[in-house]
Amino acid sequence: MAKIQNLQDIFLNQARTNKQQVTVFLVNGFQLRGIVTGFDSFTVVLDTDGKQQLIYKHAISTIIPARAISLMPNGENTGP
Repeated sequence: MAKIQNLQDIFLNQARTNKQQVTVFLVNGFQLRGIVTGFDSFTVVLDTDGKQQLIYKHAISTIIPARAISLMPNGENTGP
């Protein structure tokens, strides 16, 4: 039986492995731009111009990637 991953983990893992630039909007309106270098259940680590920032997920409102992120884990394909 396959392990089910949640959408949040798939999204963040794709952004991390592709070293994709993201914009993180915090609940207070502040914006951070950088590359996701790690994450866990409670935090996201963002690399911004060579500086690491540890962001608590409860402070994040929205994450917008620079390019579309595939939400299919492990390169699975839904079509023929």
